Amino acid sequence: METGLRRSQRRLNAEESKRGASAMSSSEKAASNSAKDDDQSPTRTEQVSVRKGRKRRENGSAATNDAEPVSPTEVVDEDFEGSPPDRRKKKKREVAADHQSLIETIKSNGKFIHQAVKNWVEQYESDPKFAVAEILLMLFEACGVKYQFAEVSMDEVNVDDVVVALVTLTKNGQVEDYGGAKQKVFKQFKENLLCFWDSLVLECQNGPLFDSVLFEKCMDYVIALSCTPPRIFRHVATSVGLQLVTSFITVAKTLGTQRETTQRQVNAEKKKRKEGPRLESLKKRLSETHEKITVMEEMMRKIFTGLFMHRYRDIDPDIRMACIGSLGNWIVSYPSLFLQDLYLKYLGWTLNDKSAGVRKTSISALQNLYEIDDNVPSLSLFTERFSNRMIELADDIDVAVAVSAVGLLKQLLRHQLLADDELGPLYDLLIDEHPAIRHAVGELVYDHLIAQKFSSSQSSSKGKESESSEVHIGRLLQILREFSMDPILSTYVIDDIWEHMDALKDWKCIISMLLDENPLTELTDIDATSLVRLLCASIKKAVGEKIVPSNDNRKVYHTKAQKETLENNKHEITINMMKRYAQILQKFVADKAKVAPLVEAVVHLKLELYSLKRQEQNFQAVLQLIKDAFFKHGENETLRSCIKSIAFCASESPADLQDFARNKLKELEDELLSKLKSAITQIGAGDDDYSLLVNLRRCYNFQLAKAVSNESLYEDLVGILRDFKNLDDEVVSLLLLNMYMHVLWCRQSLDEENPSEASLSSLLSMRSTLFQQLDYFLNYLLNAEEEEKAIALLTSRVCVILVEIWCIFNERKLRSSKLHLLGFLPDESTIQKFWKLCERRLSIKDGLDDEDANEESIDEINRQDAIMIAAAKLIVNDVVPKELLAPKIISHFIMHGPSVAEVVKNFIAVLKKTASDDIHKLFLEALKIAYQRHEEELSRTDGDYSSVQSFSDCKDLSSRLSATFAGAARSKHRLHILEIVKNGIAFAFEDAPKKLSFLEGSVLQFVPKLPVSDIMDILKDIQTRVEDINTDEDPSGWRPYHAFIDILREKYTKNEGLQGEEGQVQKRRGRPPKSKDLQGRKLFEDQNSSEEDGDGDSISASDQDEDEEDDETPLRNSLRSLRLRSLKLGKASQQERSNDSRSNAQSKHVGSGKATLDKVFAS
Repeated sequence: METGLRRSQRRLNAEESKRGASAMSSSEKAASNSAKDDDQSPTRTEQVSVRKGRKRRENGSAATNDAEPVSPTEVVDEDFEGSPPDRRKKKKREVAADHQSLIETIKSNGKFIHQAVKNWVEQYESDPKFAVAEILLMLFEACGVKYQFAEVSMDEVNVDDVVVALVTLTKNGQVEDYGGAKQKVFKQFKENLLCFWDSLVLECQNGPLFDSVLFEKCMDYVIALSCTPPRIFRHVATSVGLQLVTSFITVAKTLGTQRETTQRQVNAEKKKRKEGPRLESLKKRLSETHEKITVMEEMMRKIFTGLFMHRYRDIDPDIRMACIGSLGNWIVSYPSLFLQDLYLKYLGWTLNDKSAGVRKTSISALQNLYEIDDNVPSLSLFTERFSNRMIELADDIDVAVAVSAVGLLKQLLRHQLLADDELGPLYDLLIDEHPAIRHAVGELVYDHLIAQKFSSSQSSSKGKESESSEVHIGRLLQILREFSMDPILSTYVIDDIWEHMDALKDWKCIISMLLDENPLTELTDIDATSLVRLLCASIKKAVGEKIVPSNDNRKVYHTKAQKETLENNKHEITINMMKRYAQILQKFVADKAKVAPLVEAVVHLKLELYSLKRQEQNFQAVLQLIKDAFFKHGENETLRSCIKSIAFCASESPADLQDFARNKLKELEDELLSKLKSAITQIGAGDDDYSLLVNLRRCYNFQLAKAVSNESLYEDLVGILRDFKNLDDEVVSLLLLNMYMHVLWCRQSLDEENPSEASLSSLLSMRSTLFQQLDYFLNYLLNAEEEEKAIALLTSRVCVILVEIWCIFNERKLRSSKLHLLGFLPDESTIQKFWKLCERRLSIKDGLDDEDANEESIDEINRQDAIMIAAAKLIVNDVVPKELLAPKIISHFIMHGPSVAEVVKNFIAVLKKTASDDIHKLFLEALKIAYQRHEEELSRTDGDYSSVQSFSDCKDLSSRLSATFAGAARSKHRLHILEIVKNGIAFAFEDAPKKLSFLEGSVLQFVPKLPVSDIMDILKDIQTRVEDINTDEDPSGWRPYHAFIDILREKYTKNEGLQGEEGQVQKRRGRPPKSKDLQGRKLFEDQNSSEEDGDGDSISASDQDEDEEDDETPLRNSLRSLRLRSLKLGKASQQERSNDSRSNAQSKHVGSGKATLDKVFAS
């Protein structure tokens, strides 16, 4: 037991004697050597400490809790100048390790661990019982408790009794969590602990590892501790147990190599046909090695069955992650034992774990397994059993899990373990909302369907033709046929694949295919449309623009290298497009599906290259073709692209080209006004109004970018509205829009510091005229007898234009400026009519199911959205008092779908910041308005009040409003909540019992937000109100009162809130599991669908309830149809915003008006 200390002491004494005998003649060397002697020789304190440590070991008290180990800094100081020889360092490490307890060695930086392990093994060889006690006490201290064995033999100590005593210490608070400590000294505690056990196993592999005592005892305690209630016990014991198996595998692999070598030697000796001592020796060695491997595997199985099988489903996700991660490593590193269904099934089961981290760990483990080709045959049954779950995980609610699952599916495809018809749900993720998932699926689609890296026939066809850009683009076009009717979804697919497909940057190839220069390739009209979209989207990506909507609207900053790359891309695109751009435009100028993206491509070119390369004629031809396209088409998208492109060339092109572009823009404006006036004249002559409709639309889109320099245009537009009352609603809408835009540009042109009287007078006259027309149509629409859906478009536009004009000329904002004469505030009667028209518009249903969403229904929702935005702007911009309109807006919170609900939710958030003191009053008024609608509906029916839909609406509204007081807001707004409840009770008793259902429908949902003391006061108050009333006379009328009272009493008695009552909005964790026969999207028509039932009985047999896990597995909570709809709305909004980004003439007022109008009236 004293061997290590004595050896260290003898070495120190010998070194001291050697230094004393070798004195130097030089005084400097002598002084230097003397200083080194002082540093290297043990001090008196160290020698005393060594003797004290030896004495404690002799007395058998080295492992007691009151021992005072010597600090490493007292033994060795590494901060002195000059590096001593390696031998001297080794000696100091040995001394330091001798004077530290095992737990202190682990708590330190870990450099003494290996030496401490060697010293402990020497001690074990001399005194096994004492050494085992020491290492067990270290294990207990690692778990955070200090324990001392009684003076009995270790063989007589019962493991269960010790573990129970340790748990008792924990219950008494005598525990310290080293692994969770934040001190710097414990930062690497876990790593050092595992390093210690790994070093111990490796150090003992030639001796104590196989004595059936040491590690059997250690494993017993590790397994027992892993099954205890304290989390720290389970965490430490699980980590140690998993590390032991990993270390056992290292030893087993070494022994396996030795066994193979010995077996070869035995076979070689047998071939010599000589029996002798060498052959007998080899056979004996082979037998011993095999027995040791068997012992190792039995120890692995013991820990697996005693520890892993319980802890892989521990309540702590970190413990579950550690178990699954270790199992994955075991299977990869020791497949001869672990690569079988008995162990693989745990990886499959944890694919359904509630924790995203555990699911991701399981997926990563499987990826490592499938990475090794030799493992695949043994994984066939496992793959058949769990492949469906792997596909589902690609749509997991956690993004990291979903991305990892897509990578796992790539591995399965590489080994051809998945059929193409199973990948349908995966292809739907090409339009997922999160870019990381989309790009991961895009990479899979490129590898599998375009590059065909996983195809069995691909290896036999290595020709250049099969790898050409044209072939890859042709395969992509085949995929895009599935999305040919929707350009937005096509753009998503292109964005997903762009980074992985080099052919998308082969501009020359794409242009050549568009111009039909390759006779071997024949493009259909659908393919040509997809190829045009592909070219324009790829150009945008190459110059650094986003082509799909993003929740992150922050400005993107590029590094210098990225900017150089983008500039080089722009240069390369321009060089390839310069001579052929006009040819492409000429070919498709009459095709409305292709011309808009082609025209807009000019804004991404490097226009100065037209001058440097002497291509002015091509530049002029392009502008002329863009102008021609403007007058050939009447769709908003094409018109805005043309105006945007010409305006860009007029402002951004070099000087010699800029004059031509400006002249072309002026020619376009003049021709537009000429055609518009001609159309007005034709209307006067009784002709059809189609020409007027198209030219009004062109004029409106032109005004979105630039003011029209024609003073008489406004009067002409007013004259049409005055003289012709039977115009189509869309024509009327466009007339009002153009008038509105003209007023905006006139307002923007004013000099706010010194406005002229003439300009003010002119603007006031135009504004008054516009107000007259809007007031006329406001009254007309309120009294119209046409079908509501027929007038929905005009209703939306009248409401939104009214709001924009009121906000721009808000008297409260202009009152203190020199433009105060322009100030205007609408009267209350006009506001009431406005809101009545808004409610009429909001009540119009689109009449389509989610699965049948198309452009018409999307516009419908978009206009409903805009109506609510417009009404909310009146409050936010202080145009009307919040008490007048805010409760009415809030009362529609849950009545018109998620789009409108999101607007109202954001509106309430603004009110909480700007009018927090009045929010409870607004909420109560909104609840009263909703209840009044319920009373009106109830008066038209004979059923019970609770069966009417409007009553459910009241409860839902109350639940949503009460949910805004969540978390810390409950205590912050306690008085406001109490005010809502008390005033709500007062309202319910105004005409009792007629309005008592208001208690159940609107008040009850706010009660859970109050403390129990307030609930008691409410009980007393409401009981006081009925003291003199006989409620038995009308039992049905007083039923809501009794129900309300019973719930209050129940909750007060239980001293808890109403957290789970029926009115409260419950958040779902995710989407329900997909149907097994769900048909996904096919990307190639020639795919064969097949259904195979591949349930493996042997691997699925388990005591684990997998169905329960599936039900609770969080998946992305979004329906595909709603996702598509939101994508279209988001894309439309993004496109509309970008159309105005380069307009230099906009003021804040013009920008505000246009931003809303673009969103509302996009077609």
